[in-house]
Amino acid sequence: MRILGISGSTRRLSTNSALLRAFQSLAPADITIEVFDNIGELPIFSPDLEGANAPESVIRFVEKISASDGLIISSPEYVRTIPGGLKNAIDWLVSGEAVIAKPIALIHASHRGDDMLAALRTVLLTLSSNFSETIFFRLPVMKETPDAIMEKLMDPAHRPAGEKFLKDFASFCRSQNGDVPDVIAI
Repeated sequence: MRILGISGSTRRLSTNSALLRAFQSLAPADITIEVFDNIGELPIFSPDLEGANAPESVIRFVEKISASDGLIISSPEYVRTIPGGLKNAIDWLVSGEAVIAKPIALIHASHRGDDMLAALRTVLLTLSSNFSETIFFRLPVMKETPDAIMEKLMDPAHRPAGEKFLKDFASFCRSQNGDVPDVIAI
């Protein structure tokens, strides 16, 4: 199974990107997680640039989404809402087919940000018929280093919840993609 983790941050040392990378190490052998942390490279959305006029960076982004079995999004909140870069990335997907039925779940790297999560859930419920509001993982790691984030996720206090999140999301992806659900050994 191929999962695309999308970081909603444009920061080079983003805790959201680091948390997605930590999940790469937590994933069982039958799940591959690729992290897309380049939303800052996407140009500002314009309907004039859709379709045949789409910029190369947008084409690559949409191809990665199309090739995945599901999306995990991790995003910071800016001024209590969705960061502009992530909203821009979502805008590039609105009129296409790549994300309409794509299974999507959220992870969150902060103890705060509930207003942003509510806004993002509203947008994703509109965007995809397969956004799961119930499959969610939160690990407060704001301002932590990537190594500290990995250590915290792998800690016995948090690892079982992270493994359960991945197992539940993989099962959800399989059920939404028409695959027969099977047990994931973690």
